[in-house]
Amino acid sequence: MGRRSGLGVFAVGLASLLIGAGARAGVQVPRTIPFAPSAGASAKVQQECQVQIQVPAAIQQFGSDVQLVDQPAKGSRSLELSITEMHAPGGGPFSGPKWMAVSGKLYDRGKVIGSFRAKRLSTGGMVRGTCATLARCAHAIGQDVATWLTAPTMDAELGDAR
Repeated sequence: MGRRSGLGVFAVGLASLLIGAGARAGVQVPRTIPFAPSAGASAKVQQECQVQIQVPAAIQQFGSDVQLVDQPAKGSRSLELSITEMHAPGGGPFSGPKWMAVSGKLYDRGKVIGSFRAKRLSTGGMVRGTCATLARCAHAIGQDVATWLTAPTMDAELGDAR
């Protein structure tokens, strides 16, 4: 009886350790995120500005235990993202404000445990060029999402989406 009891305690301890390690495994974020078909970004802006890799990089920079991956593993804690809105006419600061919005869902073992819409607007200021302005928006959105990941909620509105 003593040996069996000891094995049961060992098994429970091992399971707790593995579950705890899984909880600390962090969040997998795609290295590159797609533009929604209705986002409104021109092919030139998509190709030249590369915000689809800047947003995930900023989430990793500001987040704790964020892993950039080509494809999130099944059953992992992962973030699904897409760029859903972009207003970025050429002409830098002379063409007026620029903005972008990103939507996301946080999954844990296949179940949605959080969702958000993040938006950032920039009037340009001293930044030169459309891509530089969008990079500031991507950087701010990444910071907003990283903060949200510390206490995710459903249907959150981040940044200028509020």
